Amino acid sequence: MSGTTTNYDIVIAGGGMVGTSLALALAPLGLRIAVVEAVARKDQLQPSFDDRSTALSRSTQRMFEAMGLWDEVVAASTPISKIHVSDKGRFGFSHIDAAEQGVEALGYVVINRILGGVLQAILYAAQGVDVFCPARIEGIDLGPSEARAMLRGPDGEETLTCKLLVAADGANSAVREMMGISAQKREYGQRAIIGNLLPEKPLDNRAFERFTPQGPLAILPVADERAGFVWTVAEHNAERVLDLNDDEFLAEFQEQFGYRLGKFSRVGKRAAYPLILSKALRLTATRSVLIGNSAHGLHPVSAQGFNLGMRDVAALCDCIADTKTPDPGSAILLDRYAEWRRSDQKKLVHFTDNLVRLFGSTRPGLRTLRNMGMIGFDLIPGVRSTFAKHTMGLAGELPRLSRGVPIR
Repeated sequence: MSGTTTNYDIVIAGGGMVGTSLALALAPLGLRIAVVEAVARKDQLQPSFDDRSTALSRSTQRMFEAMGLWDEVVAASTPISKIHVSDKGRFGFSHIDAAEQGVEALGYVVINRILGGVLQAILYAAQGVDVFCPARIEGIDLGPSEARAMLRGPDGEETLTCKLLVAADGANSAVREMMGISAQKREYGQRAIIGNLLPEKPLDNRAFERFTPQGPLAILPVADERAGFVWTVAEHNAERVLDLNDDEFLAEFQEQFGYRLGKFSRVGKRAAYPLILSKALRLTATRSVLIGNSAHGLHPVSAQGFNLGMRDVAALCDCIADTKTPDPGSAILLDRYAEWRRSDQKKLVHFTDNLVRLFGSTRPGLRTLRNMGMIGFDLIPGVRSTFAKHTMGLAGELPRLSRGVPIR
C-alpha cells in the first residue's frame, strides 16, 4: 500500500543469487527479513538468472548442505572431477584431481537460471521473509538506532525500517553509493563471451582453463554432454566475434582451444559482458554492510566471484548468530564482519588480478615465469594441494556454513 511503513530486522537490497542465499541462510534465526529486487526474475534484463554457468566451490556446496538445499541444487548440477590448465603455444599443462585431494568433486557447475529458479522457489516459501519485486530502493537514511529504505514499486511508495541494511545489488550497487561508500574500478579491456557447445569427445566431468593471447578460455561440463564456455576476448574484438555465424565462431574457438576434446559443434546462443575489477573502499557504514559483487567484482578467470560472495554470506550469518544482543546492525558486529572478510576478499582479488596480468603479458620475463610456474605447479610438493584448497574455498578461518555446520 502506498505510503506505508513496515518494520524488519534485516532488509536485503538485491534478490540475486547472493542476496537470496543470505535470506535463506538467516531464516532459521527467526528474524524478520525483507528482500528488495528491482528486476523481475523472468525479465530479460535480470542478470542474476541468465544462461551463464557458475562453478560452485566445495565451501559453497557445504553451505547449501547446511542450509538443507543441496539435494535440489545438486540435482541440477554437474560435478567437476578434474581441472586441466594449459597455456596456448606453450608446452605442457597442469591439473588438479578430486581423487588426489580426497573429495568426490572439486566443485559443481550449474546454470545460473536453474540455480536461481531453485533458490527463488524456496525463498517465496520461507517463513519470516517478505519479497518486494519488482521494487527499487530510491533512498536510505542510516541512523544510530535504525536504517530506513524508501521503496518505489508498482503500487507506489513504501518505507522499510530495519536494524541492518545489506547491499547485495551487484557491482554497480546503487545502495552502496547511497551508503556513501565508493568503489575503485578498473576495466580490463576485455569482454567475456558465454554460451555452450557440443564437444566431439566426452568431458568426463573435466573443466579446462586455457590461457590465450587475448585472455583465458574456460570450458565447464554441463548437462546433456554439452560444454559451457567463457571465452575472454579483447574489447575491440568482441562485437566481431559475436557477429560471426556458427561455423565461423566454432572455427575460431577451435583454433584457440585446440583439439583435446575433438571437434566442437552445435554452438548455442551467445552473449557477452564487460570485465571490470571493482573493490569497495570499505565494507560497512552505519547499520549497513556490503556483500557479494557490491563489495568486490572479480575477473572470471578462476570462477571464484560467486563463491567469494557466498563466504561473505556465511561470515555475516556467523556474526549475526553469535551477537550477544538482539541487534544485527550493531557497530561491534559490523566491525567483526569487516575484519573477518577483509583478508579473504583482498587475497582473492589480488590472486585473480595477478593471474590475468601474468598470463596476459607478452613480456619475455613473464612468459618464462609462466612456464616455470606451470612446471612447478605439478612438481613442487604441496603447491597443487594448497592451490586446490583455495579454489575449493577451504583455506583460512571458515564460518560455520562454509564448514557445513547449520546456523541455529
